Amino acid sequence: MLKLKHGHAVALMVLVTALWSTAGVVSRHLEQAKGFEVTFWRSAFTVLGLVVILTAWQGWRVWFRLPWRNGYFWISGVCWSIMFTAFMMALTLTAVANVLITMACGPLLTALGSWLFLSHRLPLRTWLAIAFAGSGIAMMFVSQLQLGDPNFILGAMVALCVPLAGAIQWNLTQKSQSTGIQIDLVPSVLLGAIISSILTLPMAWPFQANAHDVTLLGLLGIVQLAIPCTLSVICARVLKAPEVSLLALLEVIFGIALAWWGAHEEPHLSVLIGGSMVMAALFANEWFGWRQRNV
Repeated sequence: MLKLKHGHAVALMVLVTALWSTAGVVSRHLEQAKGFEVTFWRSAFTVLGLVVILTAWQGWRVWFRLPWRNGYFWISGVCWSIMFTAFMMALTLTAVANVLITMACGPLLTALGSWLFLSHRLPLRTWLAIAFAGSGIAMMFVSQLQLGDPNFILGAMVALCVPLAGAIQWNLTQKSQSTGIQIDLVPSVLLGAIISSILTLPMAWPFQANAHDVTLLGLLGIVQLAIPCTLSVICARVLKAPEVSLLALLEVIFGIALAWWGAHEEPHLSVLIGGSMVMAALFANEWFGWRQRNV
């Protein structure tokens, strides 16, 4: 099994976040594909990519080791399917910056979930981070409502499903590990992509995408999702959880910058300020937590 040095794992995780961040700018160059069809093609190509990757990585026996009777495996797959579907739908409804900043609340929602459902005590720094990030999100919401964006509320609510499903996913993983049950992340991602493809197919039919759109969505499914998800699993074996959380924040920065540069989607100043508050809260919470654990 591939084992990286720490510095190589950090560099690879930066590459992973860069690949993840391409979804927004690529989706802005679609010509005919809309709504659920965008999600269907991306999820379908993710399935194809992961089937090839898993087979090449672990051999044909991997398909006989999948825990089909494990309830955790299925719930995890459903969570991934919600994240896949909601993310791409949100991008079709509102600006890339709005989607990414809303999604950035995932670590804080995960912390709240662990407090509510796993009875984990949260340190004061996390409560302060939640309050500060919440203020940033509120600022962004108020400014967008004042600007009269008709789809902002719907897009933001759909985007919020991503961190909520992610919070359930990570707390579920933690609970399963505490009971001695290990959830293999990559097969769970594959299951989520399969579920997303099946559920969105009826609403995507009849297809409107041309060859140009299918090519771009194929790149998203394989290059933006299947490959980096697999690489992130390798990185997670070397990096500590706070390191992964901090590096993952780069997706927001990369994603907004790419949409600004590659699709001329300039975020409003209030969105940048609110987003900066969210990022600062997340960074401070993870950084001080990391420092305390290493004192």
